[in-house]
Amino acid sequence: MNAAAYLKDKALLLLLHILCMSILAIFLGLTGYPRDLRAVILVCWASILAAWLAVQFCSRRYYFQKIEHLLENLDQRYLLGELMPQSFCLEDRLYRTLIQKSNKSVIERIRRIEQEQKEYREYIESWVHEIKAPITAIALHCENNKDAGGRHLLVENRKVEDYVDMVLYFARSDAVYKDYRIAETNLQETAEKVIMQNKYLLIQCQIQVEVDCPDPVFTDGKWIGFILNQLVQNSTKYRRKDNAHIWIHTQRRGQGVVLSVKDNGAGIRREELPRIFEKGFTGTNGRETDRSTGMGLYLCRKLCDKLGIRICAVSKEREGTEMILEFPVSSYLADYRS
Repeated sequence: MNAAAYLKDKALLLLLHILCMSILAIFLGLTGYPRDLRAVILVCWASILAAWLAVQFCSRRYYFQKIEHLLENLDQRYLLGELMPQSFCLEDRLYRTLIQKSNKSVIERIRRIEQEQKEYREYIESWVHEIKAPITAIALHCENNKDAGGRHLLVENRKVEDYVDMVLYFARSDAVYKDYRIAETNLQETAEKVIMQNKYLLIQCQIQVEVDCPDPVFTDGKWIGFILNQLVQNSTKYRRKDNAHIWIHTQRRGQGVVLSVKDNGAGIRREELPRIFEKGFTGTNGRETDRSTGMGLYLCRKLCDKLGIRICAVSKEREGTEMILEFPVSSYLADYRS
């Protein structure tokens, strides 16, 4: 709040005082008061008015500055009404009461939404655990009947399991802290496990995979396994027709470790590369193959942000794509390795 805005707000009050001062001056003149005495009276009136306006302006500006400072430091700004400073002004007290009533309804609405989301998330998690049983039964049946049809069914069953996992991880992505455990993780073992899970798909697509990840990191192995699985699935979807290859390797970089998942597949157009982590974005490759949901890389970015991992992509169209994950390494692990 500045002085000009304050005076503009008080324009009617100022006009009223000017009108009253003019009427008083005319009246005193008609009743025979000397000009000097009239001037003294009007100057006193104007001085008192100016002093009152100055004090009022400073008081109001200080009050609103306190509210602005309080608002800037609030994580949940809808609680402002509960924390507003007390004021002697009746209008401030009325506004504070109205804001509190409004905020109360907002908080109640937020709690209802949170409860609905919690119930929905719990239902999804329960559904995922239930659907895992028939998926596992189908996989075991196919493992016991490894003919051409059984292997094909294993591949399709694995795709179903991947989509089910995606639903589960999406439901839990906003509450990662409830389901993750940071520990020293062997990326070589994690990557090999992901490759074994997709072995029939990789064999069917004739894709060669090389894994060289000797550098351990501190992270959650299960969540990293999901992220790696999504990246391998993407490399498989957009593979080249012949001599398809996937390289998974790590490299030390300062106190951190960089994990790279590289393929020689279709690649990504340069103008589409900044958008690949957006929710629902499929790009040209996804529209051509009609097999993309636009959720895989979105979930990878979301989980990486929760785990403190930086993820980015380097790609050239028709030359392949490299997905890069940068892991921070604690001083404990750095000292241990040295």
